[in-house]
Formats: sequence, C-alpha cells, structure tokens
Amino acid sequence: MTKKLSWREYLYVGSMLFGLFFGAGNLIFPVHMGQEAGANIFLANLGFLITGIGLPFLGVIAIGISKSNGVFDLATRVNRRYAVGFTVLLYLTIGPFFALPRLATTSFEIGLAPFISTGQQKIFLAIFSAGFFLVAWALSRKPSKLLDYVGKFLNPLFLFLLAILLLFAFLNPLGSISTAEVGNAYTENPFFKGFTEGYNTLDALASLAFGIIIVSTIKGMGVEKPNDIAKDTIKSGAVSIILMGIIYTLLSYMGTMSLGGFPLSENGGIALAQIANHYLGNLGSILLAFIVILACLKTAIGLITAFSETFAELFPKKSYAFYIAAASILPCLFANVGLTNIIQFSIPVLMFIYPLAMTLMLLVIISPLFQHRQEVYQMTTYVTLLAALLDALNSAPDSFKSLGFVTAILDAANVYLPLFTIGMGWVVPAILGFIIGIFWTMIKKTPSAE
Repeated sequence: MTKKLSWREYLYVGSMLFGLFFGAGNLIFPVHMGQEAGANIFLANLGFLITGIGLPFLGVIAIGISKSNGVFDLATRVNRRYAVGFTVLLYLTIGPFFALPRLATTSFEIGLAPFISTGQQKIFLAIFSAGFFLVAWALSRKPSKLLDYVGKFLNPLFLFLLAILLLFAFLNPLGSISTAEVGNAYTENPFFKGFTEGYNTLDALASLAFGIIIVSTIKGMGVEKPNDIAKDTIKSGAVSIILMGIIYTLLSYMGTMSLGGFPLSENGGIALAQIANHYLGNLGSILLAFIVILACLKTAIGLITAFSETFAELFPKKSYAFYIAAASILPCLFANVGLTNIIQFSIPVLMFIYPLAMTLMLLVIISPLFQHRQEVYQMTTYVTLLAALLDALNSAPDSFKSLGFVTAILDAANVYLPLFTIGMGWVVPAILGFIIGIFWTMIKKTPSAE
C-alpha cells in the first residue's frame, strides 16, 4: 500500500521547493521593481506575481498532472529533437550560463562587497566564487539529501533571518507608498511591465527543471502510485507558491518605501544593502550577507542537482559526478563578469525561452481538451518560437539592435505584431498557432502525443 504524506511532510517538501526557487533574483528583482514602480507598485506587483508565482505553479501542475519526470518528458510532446534542444537551452540558462553565476555574484555584491575596498573586489569575488561553488558542489553530491539540507535546515534559517529585516522595514517605513515617484517604465503599463519583470526570477523555467527533484523526493518518501505522486506534487507546490507570493509582495513594497530615504539604485542588491544598513548599521550588513548567501546557496544546490540529473539522463556517456563538477566549475568562472552584466546578457535569452516554456505548460494542462494531439503542440510551439525570437531581438543590447537588418525587422514587428512594444509579442501568434493546430487535427487524424 502506497504511503500518504502527512501535513508536516507536505510542509517539508514545500519548504524544500521554496528553498530551491528562492535565490538571487527572487531577492533583488522585487525590491528594484518596487523602487521603479513607486506609487504604481500594486499593479506592477500583480503582474510580477503572475509570472513570479503563477507560472511556476503552472509548471508544478504540468509536472504533476502529466505524471512526467521533468521538462524533457513534457517537451517530447512536440517532438524528440525539439525536446533535446529546449531542455538543453533551458538547463544551460538556469544552470551554468546565467542563473548559477548570478547566485554567486549576487551573494558577493550584496553580502561581502560592502566590507571590501573597490580595488580588491575582483580578486575577492574570484575567491568567494570558488568557495561558494565548492560548498554547493559538496552538498549536491547526494540528491537524496536535498530534503534535509534545504527543506529542513537552510530554508527555515533563511526565512527567520529575512523576517527580521522585513519587520524593521514595515514597523518603521522609510517613506510613503502613495507619494513615491513612478519611474518612466511603470507610468503607462505597470501591470505588463511587472509581468515581464517576473521573467527575471527564472522560476517558471525552474519549476520545469525542478520537476525531476520534486518527483524523486516524493517517491523517496514512500509514495508509489502515479496519481498520488501527482497530487502530492501539486499540494507541495501550493505551499511554496503561497509563501513566495507573500514574500515577493513584502519585498516589492519595501523597495517602494525605501525611496523615502534613498534614490533609485542600479539594482535591487544595492537597495537591499542600503535598507539593511539603515536599520541595523554594520549588523544589518552582516545580517543581509547571511540572508543572501543562504538564499543563493540553497538554490545553487538545487540547480546543480537538477542540471546534472537531467544531463546524465540525456547524455549518459558521462556520469552524474562529471556533470555536478561541470555545473560548479563553469559558473564559478562566469560569476566574475559582474551582476549587472549577467542580468543584461540574460534578458534576450529569457525573452526567447519564457514564451516557449509558458505555452508548453499551458498546453500540457489543457491537453485533454484537444486529445493530446501532437499537431497542436507543434503548431503552437513553432509559431511561438518565431515570435519569441523577435521579442529576444527587441531586448538585445542597443549595439546589436542598431544593425540595419535588425532595425528593419523590429520596425516591422512594431507595426504588425500586437503587444510587441510591451514585450508580449508572442501572445497573439501563440493563440493563432493553437487555433491552426486544432484545425489541423480536424483534417489529419493522427495518434495523440500522450
């Protein structure tokens, strides 16, 4: 007889999942958005929550109801070749190329840089990155221990320390929300700007990537029936998503209130450091250092584990031990590029891959409505892919966008592609692709993709 999880076990798994999700971007982006949105923070935060917690929950639901082990299983519903390409791109994005280096760099810039002179920061960043990824590598060697490391120890400690800072900020606010200055980007469409800002957390991508960890953890707790695993996956996901929504909102409002004492910062890391130092002085800087390092470390452990388990399955010629070494060494090198540069480089990639992830999750959830037909997956995905490529070009550095052929493409997209100017140019093409796929299935009867 399969085991039924207790409420305490749901909390542990939910805590583990929250801990895996909540890393660098989850701390810095809501705070920076709060500063930029000013008095329009309510709508901006609402949009941010849809992509920041709504999409990750859709990812968890998609993993659960499809009874799959992760993103590769889901993406094979388009076709196997696409599944390999999409899975590799997704894991490289949330792994060695962007998310993992950002974790180490954020930890250093927020937690340690204030204590180090400017001239010595490069060498200390290199030393810190090596130590950070050495610890993450060591704690990733046994995936079965993630529930203990993250769910039962690191995440509760992180939440306790973060609660201290939030209490100070809300009991003695730096400024008023209603009178806070609104930045140019949030003047006209604060909801949609907040929506696209939620991409930066990488959590919708991570929800698919962490699917393999959630399912294996629940199986390791004695749950065997696929239906029970699916239900427990969704219930545990709900615990983590609710907690994330509360903390995102508190952080974004804290960012808005900070405008009463500080000017708009270059990134949320700087704002967090200023806020912590204001309330607690040097002790606040130390507290923030522990908060950020804990947040980033637990997410790094999850990303290294998920990346390595998936690549070991896709490319079995190399072992899990090889991949956790690669997923620790590469981001250690990339971390030295700097936080602001990492964020700038990652935005075009995120604008490309996020629409593909979102449409895949939605298709899996409504798949019974079109009898899991592969044509619907394919047409929706292929059309979305082309539109997402345009969104990626539009968010590329100005030096690239100024090229003649790129400018011509973007000018045409601005005229003919609805919602393109607000970073949502993929929406209408995705809907059209879905409709075309439905009509295709009516004409051509083929086996389902399930």
